[in-house]
Amino acid sequence: MTAPKKSRRSLLAGLAGFTGVSTLGGCATAGVLTPRAMEGPFYPSPAMRTPDTDNDLVKIMGMVQEAGGEVFTLRGKITGRDGQPRAGHRIEIWQCDLNGNYMHPGDDRSANFDRAFQGFGHDMTGADGSYVFRTIKPTMYPGRTPHIHAKVFDGVRELLTTQIYIKGHPSNAGDGIFNDMTRAEADAVSMDFVRGQNGTEATINIVV
Repeated sequence: MTAPKKSRRSLLAGLAGFTGVSTLGGCATAGVLTPRAMEGPFYPSPAMRTPDTDNDLVKIMGMVQEAGGEVFTLRGKITGRDGQPRAGHRIEIWQCDLNGNYMHPGDDRSANFDRAFQGFGHDMTGADGSYVFRTIKPTMYPGRTPHIHAKVFDGVRELLTTQIYIKGHPSNAGDGIFNDMTRAEADAVSMDFVRGQNGTEATINIVV
């Protein structure tokens, strides 16, 4: 029997709280603003999203099958440049599926999108600025290195649009957007996958 969505979300939130004290490092303590990046053509409007838009992109409510791909947990904190946590902020992520298809009618290959993949999700930061997602490792999209798109909002005000990459991926060197960043900026938005208590995870701290 499939666990209720609320239980999965509570579990993820608990994991974020458990590790939150130790994940504020790198860009957050140095005060390096997270680099902005283009939104891209496939940001899904509310009408394009599944009814389920929580922070678990791998499992859609009411569907038995889970998404294809390498599952991992993306976590981190959102702070100001002064290092103070930004509580109650909305963070959204969206990305292509295992085969490089976006959940967007503008993508010519969207008809083959993995219907078990949520494609878009959001979380709200806790009192310590922490957020967490369960998703898949980003895959190749034609002409781009693997990446995850992200937005941060304070209420209705958009604070940041950025993109998150895989540290050391061989395609990064040929990606124009990735190479527009300084080394420090690239490091701030590059995921280094590690083995955690509940599987593969990566930490990206965001400074706005």
